[in-house]
Amino acid sequence: MLKSHDQTRGPFRAAQLRSGDPYELADGHPIECLPSGGRHAKSNSSGAFILESDPDVESVGVDAGFTPDEHNLRAPDIAVGHIPDTPGWIPGAPPLAVEYADTGQDERDLQAKIHTLLGAGTRYVWVVRLTGPQRVEVHTPDGLQMAYPGDALKAPGILRNPVRVEALYDPAAAHEAALRNLLQRRGYRDLDAVLEKGREEGQEEGRKEGRKEGREEGRKEGQEEGRKEGRKEGREEGRKEGQEEGRKEGREEGELAVVLRQLHHVVGPFPEANRQRIGQLGRDDLAALSEALLEFQTPNDLSAWLADRNPITD
Repeated sequence: MLKSHDQTRGPFRAAQLRSGDPYELADGHPIECLPSGGRHAKSNSSGAFILESDPDVESVGVDAGFTPDEHNLRAPDIAVGHIPDTPGWIPGAPPLAVEYADTGQDERDLQAKIHTLLGAGTRYVWVVRLTGPQRVEVHTPDGLQMAYPGDALKAPGILRNPVRVEALYDPAAAHEAALRNLLQRRGYRDLDAVLEKGREEGQEEGRKEGRKEGREEGRKEGQEEGRKEGRKEGREEGRKEGQEEGRKEGREEGELAVVLRQLHHVVGPFPEANRQRIGQLGRDDLAALSEALLEFQTPNDLSAWLADRNPITD
């Protein structure tokens, strides 16, 4: 089976190949696709992980077959763009394609593949070189540029975030970049923004709990202050009421003493029982008794008057 194509168009068409067949097509010529080694496979997974997590990426396909026309079938190691969730080959070409070149890479076929993809509408082909100095070749319709570890790869309109060269083959760098991407998909700028959001939420929860505790403490303090003020006000009100009651009782006792002296003067000595009855009279009755004194001649007159008033006796 041919590993690369010649200048004439071959007899094969994409419709003759099925998913899982180990071939691609270049102008009708079959290209055998052999299994990749461990380094190639591991790097490929790192690249797919970081690219798929970019917030602006719709979908990513690994070894997805694209057919620009019926005589060509190309499957980039990683394809970024619209990957339909349906069986069969994908028409056209992806906006961004990534190829990993390791030991045993067929350079002639690789260049033909790049040429086919760019001719079919691919805007960027990143070739990650795993042998020799680690680097990425950036192929575009305008030419070729080289990027090295520490450099940032950009794909405007396809990716939101730049991708560091080493993130395409180093799992640690890929994880760091993917974490940033995933956080951005959730609306966070980066991990620091998540931590800041957590601090803000914690502060707000703390303020709410503090206000609740403060209200409870304030309520208790207010109750205690209210009780103190109430006791103080109550004492003051009680003092005033006591004074008034004392004055009233004093007036009543004074009025009683006056009446008793008048009675003693008019009728002379009278029984202790009458004295007790007089002590039970209200102010109105005492006033009436005081007016009636002029009519009394003897203690019996007083007893009769008290009997008419029907005072409470002991």
